[in-house]
Order: sequence, then structure tokens, then C-alpha cells
Amino acid sequence: MSEQPQWPERTLDMPPQDPWAEPPTSQTVPRPASGPPQAAPPSPFSSGRAAVNPRPRTQQFAADHEPTGTGWPGADAPQERRSLGWHLAQLRRGGEWSFAGLLFAFVCWGVWVISTDGDSLTTPVVVFVVSLLVAAGIFALARLVGRVVLERQFGRVRRTARGSHMVAGIFLVGVGIAHLRQTQWVMDAFNWVADQFR
Repeated sequence: MSEQPQWPERTLDMPPQDPWAEPPTSQTVPRPASGPPQAAPPSPFSSGRAAVNPRPRTQQFAADHEPTGTGWPGADAPQERRSLGWHLAQLRRGGEWSFAGLLFAFVCWGVWVISTDGDSLTTPVVVFVVSLLVAAGIFALARLVGRVVLERQFGRVRRTARGSHMVAGIFLVGVGIAHLRQTQWVMDAFNWVADQFR
């Protein structure tokens, strides 16, 4: 430990005081009606000396931060690392929703492709592949939103990907309906059935 510099002792003249004594009262001296003013009576206190020690320039009350374990529940607990197999199993749970939407979109796309007069399948295949890529992006976006909102904000652990699969499946059902609306004979049949119930 480094040696503290020695400061010279400073003193201050102070009268001795009795802690049980009554506080001094001011005495008023009557002034004579004429003549020069008289000097004030002598002070009841006598001169004394009190030692004043200077403060060291170091921070004597500074302390290092020590975690106390208070705060949000689970904030101090380290998160356990999970294996890749656990994450893949988590992504598979709820996959029936995406698969059902994919199957519906594929059947509707096939009906649309069969009913087109074009010889080339390039455009319909590109349309279907782009639809699948968009569905995968929607799935990933739903997973990201779930991670930020559910896991980080609310502290919940997600054990399935059912919500994200549902969102992607609903999108694929919409894609399938869009393909059916572009098919002329399907729309004619739909309009005929709708006219029967009017």
C-alpha cells in the first residue's frame, strides 16, 4: 500500500465549551442618554485550540460493484446452450400447418398450369418457386418477431414453431386461392354455385 502524504496539523482557536451549559444570552447594556457609546462587555468565551485534519485526496468510500442478485428474475442466470438437433426439432413442431398450405398451393397451382394455353412451363414454375421463397421469408420473419417479443421481452421459452408455420400456411393458402381465381373454369363454376344460392 502506498504511503499517504503527511499534512501539517492545522489548528483553530476555539473556546472550551461545556455541553451541559446553558446557551449564552445576549446582554443588553443600557446606553446613557448622552456621551460617547461604551464598549461592549467582554465575551464569555475564552480562546482555545481545536485540531483540524485535512481530508486525503483519495476516495475513501469508493467500492467496486458487486452483483447482489437483485433485478429481473432470470436476468443473472446464464442461458443454457442448446444443440442444433434441439433447434431443428423445435422448428419441425407445427410443420403440418405449413405442409397443408404448401399442398393446397401446389394443387391450385397445378390446376392453374393445366388450364393455361401456354406451351412453356418456365413462367408458372418461376411463379411457384418465388411464392415458396416468399413463404419461407414470412416464416423466418415470424420466427424473428416471436424471438424478439416472446423470448426477449416476455422471457418465455418457445418449444414449437407452430405460430410461424400457421402464418406461412395461411400465406400459401392465399397463394393457392390467387391461382384458382386466375383459372377461368373454376371461376365459372364458383359463379354458377353462387347464383344457385341467391
